Amino acid sequence: MTYSALLTARTPFTSWQLRAEAELERRGRKTTERAVPWTHYAPHQPTEKQTAFLDLDCLEAFYGGAAGGGKSDALLMAALRYVDMPGYAALLLRRTYEDLSLPEALMDRAQSWLGGTDARWHQQGKTWTFPSGATLTFGYLQHENDKYRYQSAAFQYIGFDELTQFTETQYRYLFSRLRRLKGSNIPLRMRAASNPGGIGHEWVKQRFLVEGQETGRVFIPAKLPDNPHIDQTEYIASLSQLDPVTRQQLLDGDWTARAEGNKFRREWFKIVDAAPADLPRRVRYWDLAATEAKPGKDPDWTVGALVGVDNQGVSWVLDVRRMRGTPAEVEALVKQTAQLDGRAVDIWIEQEPGAAGKSLIDYYQRQVLRGLGAVRGDKVTGNKEVRANPASAYAEAGNIRLVRGAWIGEFLDELEVFPNGAHDDQVDAFSGGFEKCMQVGRAKVMTVEMRR
Repeated sequence: MTYSALLTARTPFTSWQLRAEAELERRGRKTTERAVPWTHYAPHQPTEKQTAFLDLDCLEAFYGGAAGGGKSDALLMAALRYVDMPGYAALLLRRTYEDLSLPEALMDRAQSWLGGTDARWHQQGKTWTFPSGATLTFGYLQHENDKYRYQSAAFQYIGFDELTQFTETQYRYLFSRLRRLKGSNIPLRMRAASNPGGIGHEWVKQRFLVEGQETGRVFIPAKLPDNPHIDQTEYIASLSQLDPVTRQQLLDGDWTARAEGNKFRREWFKIVDAAPADLPRRVRYWDLAATEAKPGKDPDWTVGALVGVDNQGVSWVLDVRRMRGTPAEVEALVKQTAQLDGRAVDIWIEQEPGAAGKSLIDYYQRQVLRGLGAVRGDKVTGNKEVRANPASAYAEAGNIRLVRGAWIGEFLDELEVFPNGAHDDQVDAFSGGFEKCMQVGRAKVMTVEMRR
């Protein structure tokens, strides 16, 4: 894709494209030109986002966001860009030496790229030396004062891998190590890459995403689909095992995801092996969606929560069904679930406003769930958080039980970060089912109490 096409592309972040273009134009170069060709030490051509990052000669730039976007490759290629020029020195940093030396980490990656070339490795100094005399050194800043180890050194390029693991004072101090000889044409570059999260999340977000446009700092967001060298399907499957917030940060590069919500706590719910067989009231409440999951996308889920209440007023979550699929696949799931639940379970479906919502409920009543029990639409009103308040209060009082099943982990993960998580479909289905169940459940409990 050309830069002109990039500039008109509809993405969540357009400022990186504009600033990358402006930086090149400021230096009097066309966007199709480069002052220095790509280094021959890199084993593959840079991706589109990596190209934008490598073309920048401004002082400060940040690359990344989601996991798998090619951050480490981008930093290493940027470090190698001027190694054919005498006097050039580059430094690549991780927080600890262990981070630096892990398989596929920066030092290991450099070994696979440079081993067998005319570059020479010096183990003691963790430095590659090139025929021009240029150097590439690997270092770490495990402790705050480790930054002073470099106080007598001079570099034209410093790269921080996983910047959110560093302190802001460490990062800012290393600017003092960026310098060059008078008359040198090598640009001074401070570069960094990272995912959201970590101890430095807030200051990195503030520096590049909030202040960046005003200060000339360039942020180039990259996500998994931007890197064709990774098996995206398998990597997404791996990331799906994470808790919702971490998954949101790493898969979506979401800098707004927060670690916890304020409505539910995991410890409020007691997990039991089975519910009473004589629950007087059970409701399956559906929050419908009909979007298939695709690489790089994170659509809503279809969720059906089975909620019950006993004669003492204790609420039970017996089962949660959850999927992403086409309308036909969603219909099949809802129908199969109703058959398994039995006619004694009332079915409620969240009804969207307007004629379309009414038509959908009518379609499910007459076609999909015909003869399978009472089916009603729920015209929800008000804020999601307000609707979740009764269930939240009941849970905090220790009055909700969860019946053990494979669904519980993802259910509690979502509840614990609500309303700050990427999804709230399980919360909606649970709070809706709780409300409908308790409307009749309270009346039954009161009747029992009066008879006593």
